[in-house]
Amino acid sequence: MILAAGSTSPFVEDLALTLGVAAVTSVLFRRLGQPAVLGYLLAGLIVGPYLPLPLFADATRVAALSDFGVVLVMFGIGLHFSPRDLAAAIPKAGLVGLVQVSAMLWIGFVLGRAFGWAVLPSVFLGASLAISSTMVVARALEDHPVPSATRELVFGVLVIQDLVAVVMIAALTTVASGSGLEPLELAITTGKLLGFLAVLVVAGQLVVPRALRMVAAMGHGETLLIAAAGLCFAMALLAAKAGYSVALGAFVAGSLAASSGLAGRIEPLLSPVRDLFAAVFFVSVGMMVDPRLVLEVWHLALVVAVVVVLGPLVLVALAAFVGGNGIRRSLQAGLALGQIGEFSFILAQLGVHTEVADAKLVPLVVVVAIITATTTPLAVRHADAIAAWIDRKLPHRVHTVAALYESWIASLVEARRKRRIVGMRRFVRLAIIDAVALVGVVVGGAVARPWAIRIAAGIGVEADAAVIAWGGLTAAASVPFLVGMLRCVRAIGATLARAALPRASEGTDLAFAPRRVLVVVLQLAALLVLALPVLAITQPMLPPWLGPPVLLAILVVVAVLFWRRADELDGHVRAGAQAVAELLRQTGGAPERFEAQHIERALPGLGDITSVALDAEAPACGRTLAELDLRGRTGATVLAIDREGGSRAVPSGTEPLRPGDVLALVGTAAAIADARALLTGDAALPEGPAPPDGAAS
Repeated sequence: MILAAGSTSPFVEDLALTLGVAAVTSVLFRRLGQPAVLGYLLAGLIVGPYLPLPLFADATRVAALSDFGVVLVMFGIGLHFSPRDLAAAIPKAGLVGLVQVSAMLWIGFVLGRAFGWAVLPSVFLGASLAISSTMVVARALEDHPVPSATRELVFGVLVIQDLVAVVMIAALTTVASGSGLEPLELAITTGKLLGFLAVLVVAGQLVVPRALRMVAAMGHGETLLIAAAGLCFAMALLAAKAGYSVALGAFVAGSLAASSGLAGRIEPLLSPVRDLFAAVFFVSVGMMVDPRLVLEVWHLALVVAVVVVLGPLVLVALAAFVGGNGIRRSLQAGLALGQIGEFSFILAQLGVHTEVADAKLVPLVVVVAIITATTTPLAVRHADAIAAWIDRKLPHRVHTVAALYESWIASLVEARRKRRIVGMRRFVRLAIIDAVALVGVVVGGAVARPWAIRIAAGIGVEADAAVIAWGGLTAAASVPFLVGMLRCVRAIGATLARAALPRASEGTDLAFAPRRVLVVVLQLAALLVLALPVLAITQPMLPPWLGPPVLLAILVVVAVLFWRRADELDGHVRAGAQAVAELLRQTGGAPERFEAQHIERALPGLGDITSVALDAEAPACGRTLAELDLRGRTGATVLAIDREGGSRAVPSGTEPLRPGDVLALVGTAAAIADARALLTGDAALPEGPAPPDGAAS
């Protein structure tokens, strides 16, 4: 179509207005140090239909243009999901990502039900809260860098989240298409989805990588860009024609392109176009926000925002710690992931456009996203200080466990390398079978409930009585699998703990106390990985009051066990510290004589024990252990100090270091190396006064 002189396409008008306003608002927010996405949302509000301003864009046409943004963003994410990327991300952050997504999905659903929403809107709310914002996190970490280990953990969790988000988009598209949460229908459509994906991936793997490499060999960037974009939109269209989300097809296209090994060349070419239409997408989200609805949901948004900030902080910190990442690093990662973003908008839009979710969902999600996009840069900027403050407020018993836990995980990794872990595969296999069976019983009970009610009505039983009786039967059928799963969790923890801290063949079991604590922590890790996904999947089919009390009861039992075992460990460490202090005195503090005693063999569970002597020029001299923040900065702990006038076991945080002191350090080999560098001046010391409450060493 050729336009007459002086006329313009409505799409051109809408795009000009949308991008012009978005340019101004995004520059404004960048100047204020906030993410540009907030400017895009404001631009959508300005050009949307709800404010009486002389700037108006057609919401339908902008929404059509925004689909380009969804497709290109999903294609870009798929470019990072080559098998190599997944293989690198899953071992580092798989447990953390699974725990965080499952728990936030469940918490969001429970919140929706508490707000009085129906089941399906609550499912969409949970899905919207489960995924953090890659754009906001990347910008915050760019402006306020964190240690590389923390950065790797955060982006590893984001990779897992993105993968789960793609699955949720596909599943919820099926739900929104009309099958709802009827388990049988959902199972059938899920099977069709998996079959479609299998055909798409297998056929694409045979064609796409070879074709892209052939195009790339021509050496023309423009041709490669057109080929990649054509692949992206063709597969998005194919998915849409098959009844699935365009986002799913675009993601698969990106993953297939990544398999060609050309992701590094394609992404720089595609990113400007992706960013352009991603901006249009966020503007379209802003256009959906009715300020009157914002006034109705602002109090709910505040509650949800608090959950979004604190939920990942607790969940990621807990899961990352039990994965062996240390308290400070785990807390910093949790602080960085406390927001929602791109996928939340996509999921909320999906629910509202299909009329499955309430119209209040989009403004609620937008307000929460604005709040958390503002708090995230602040949290990342002060992550070290916040993590240090939380760390100092933890009970002494938790500090004792944290000081030794990384060394236990290192021993467990070594045991796995030497193939000393026996029987684990069997317990893991049985635990997964029990978990799947438990889900099957709950889902099967939900499927069969209408039939049971009809049969009961035929024999004269009232519907309420039939529902109660059927629920009791379903619960009774679930108990064996729940008990079996818990037994497997217990066996997994015990097996791994024995491998990490084996018992001596004869004599006193000196690793008894550390092993008992390690068993509880590993059981908690296994429980989180198994129970939270089960709960997230089955909660929509359970009474709303059932899930939280059951999970809370289990966690209380684990917490009580941990507290008692940690007390035993504290006594074990203090006794070991006395022995170490005496050995320091006997050896005169000479590192070679001290280490020749191999005391770590006599005190299993305390990790590597190394002595470090401070000469008169050591910059740590005159500083207290709290000022050095040795454990928080390195992961190593001062177990004892030998100095003229006597030795000190388990010194307090207010203990000043003096020239001539010999410190006994415990921790992993890497932690001790970092601590040695900090104490002797090879690493920079922290600036500023000691924390006010005197942190432990």
